[in-house]
Amino acid sequence: MSDDLLTVGKITGHFGVQGGLKVFSYTQPMDNITAYQQWYIGERLYKGIKAKKHGKTIIAQLPDINSREAAEALIGQTVSVNVSQLSALPEDDFYWHQLIGLTVINQDDQTLGCIDSLFETGANDVMVVKSDQGDMLIPYLYGQTVERVDLVASEIRVNWTEIDQPEG
Repeated sequence: MSDDLLTVGKITGHFGVQGGLKVFSYTQPMDNITAYQQWYIGERLYKGIKAKKHGKTIIAQLPDINSREAAEALIGQTVSVNVSQLSALPEDDFYWHQLIGLTVINQDDQTLGCIDSLFETGANDVMVVKSDQGDMLIPYLYGQTVERVDLVASEIRVNWTEIDQPEG
């Protein structure tokens, strides 16, 4: 997949007999995926997507997908959008995909590892930092644990001390 594409969901099933699709959205909130009018499914670009939230899922209708059989052929495919479709964020706000892969350096100039993923806890987001010593979880609290994000240098500066894990 091109570096200009971002995976935002996955086709999980068909809906109805006229080519409707059930889509699991990776966006937060989940219905943000409905704002994108152009989706890449596999290698193919679909324009003029009609999508809406339906209960706990997203239902989409793609141009040229007009039957249950055509919809079933897309099950399991990822849904991607061009990053140029993403909304601009305020300064010091970042999309998760921008943070993944950044080198994490603490206040003592110690490299802690690289961001492998992030997840939500309800209170705040958490970075999963991978290193040769294993995984470390660091809360993503900008201005507290996160001091600075530098996308150009591919690093994130944190106020965090690595704690030795107990043996056993």
